[in-house]
Amino acid sequence: MYHVMFDVDDTLIQSSQFDESCFVKAVKSVTGLDLYQSWSDYPHATDRGILRTFIEIQAPDEELVDLERRVKAVFIQNIRERLSNRPALEVSGAKAFFHRLLGDDRFIVSLATGGWRETARMKLISAGFNINDVSMASSDDHYSRARIMELARERAGDTDLQLTYFGDAEWDVRTCQELGVNLVIVGNKVSHCQTIHDYHSDDQALYYITNR
Repeated sequence: MYHVMFDVDDTLIQSSQFDESCFVKAVKSVTGLDLYQSWSDYPHATDRGILRTFIEIQAPDEELVDLERRVKAVFIQNIRERLSNRPALEVSGAKAFFHRLLGDDRFIVSLATGGWRETARMKLISAGFNINDVSMASSDDHYSRARIMELARERAGDTDLQLTYFGDAEWDVRTCQELGVNLVIVGNKVSHCQTIHDYHSDDQALYYITNR
């Protein structure tokens, strides 16, 4: 058997641009401050991790638990309003590939996102993904992407399967190197030896999973 773990934003759905906008607007609404948006400069480019660094650099009087509660509430509303006007779109071919794996007994499928759980679910459902029985870990669980991936693996019941992670960003490369996880990059934001433009070449994606 094989374990296949997916990131969400720009890996399964075309969402990072509007997600970032909704997040930045939420922080501004709650604190009155403009969030520094070069995510690669953050030690942990997750929703909780970004707020931790935001407090350290820009808002030292804030407490993380309280700030996260207030920002998340506004962010969820921002995402809800956006999706009601324009539903999320899949990365081309992603739904068919995702559901193909779910229907194949050779694969365990899980989700590990640096976003918060509720907004990740909202976006995936909006784009037409069936995630009812899919294990997920998110920024609600931890600020570290590595720990989020470890938790997703635990929740999927995997202790020793061959794990492949589909991601799209440089922090995915770093985390998979740290954890020794097989990585497939989706899109062209970063260079990697195993890359797919989208999921229409699903035979290539399957090759990266099963031929290590």
